[in-house]
Amino acid sequence: MPSETLCLGFVGPGTVGTALARSLASAGYPVVSIFGRNAERLGRTVESVRGARAAESAQAVVDAADVIFLTVPDDAIRPLADDLAWRPGKTAVHCSGAASLDLLETARQQGAEVGAFHPLQTLASLEQAMRNLPGSAVAIEASDPTLEEALAQMAWALGGRPFLLHGDKALYHASAVLACNYLVTLLDAAAGLWAEIGFTKEEGLKALLPLVRGTIENLDAIGLPSALTGPVSRGDVGTINRNIAALSEHDPKTAALYVELARRTIPIARAKGTLSETAEKRLQEYLEGR
Repeated sequence: MPSETLCLGFVGPGTVGTALARSLASAGYPVVSIFGRNAERLGRTVESVRGARAAESAQAVVDAADVIFLTVPDDAIRPLADDLAWRPGKTAVHCSGAASLDLLETARQQGAEVGAFHPLQTLASLEQAMRNLPGSAVAIEASDPTLEEALAQMAWALGGRPFLLHGDKALYHASAVLACNYLVTLLDAAAGLWAEIGFTKEEGLKALLPLVRGTIENLDAIGLPSALTGPVSRGDVGTINRNIAALSEHDPKTAALYVELARRTIPIARAKGTLSETAEKRLQEYLEGR
């Protein structure tokens, strides 16, 4: 049980809200009230969260709980917060990775503390979210040091690793999008090429995933730039030329993507120490002509 028990409420029982409500309830935090407009989804969430009750409105959640998580889509956070009556002793928290505490300014002006709690994790489904939350970094923002500590304790209770976010939040979120969402886009392009060699995209993805896992394990074990392998790291212009020629014939857009990624990979190879100055110059000259 948390050392200082706070009653929690959730407005928005989607994947993020339900995963956090279930996980925090399991960690000993009383989740007393949940509201959502979809009655069926709300019912499923309430049934899965020990001790929780369905609220008749978002305002009822604010009235019942100490810390209210507004786990709704980013564009809905400000209108929702603006529409509710807040008071001192209440805390409004959103879970947006890109938006600042400004979305909760109305709550702050009415005397509530405000914060943000963003698990740096992909939450594609409830089952995946419950499995992936432990071990994840959690970005914390808060209007008060006491709230910072309370949110950090919640992150630790989830098995997460909290950190205080003071820089440009949109830049932080862009980093997450590049690492997570666009990895999916990159693998969609990579797996799609398998259709040109007699396989389905699904078969291509299945074949590529062990390679991706191995790369991630290398990044975890030996970090950047050491985890880099492949033709750019070796300065292998012949192989790169063959790759680009094949891509240009079958998928010109992916060929352009390959060229840009190759350019961005050169500094990593130089930092690793496997790309000589001569090989770098030859590779740069080749790519400039593409």
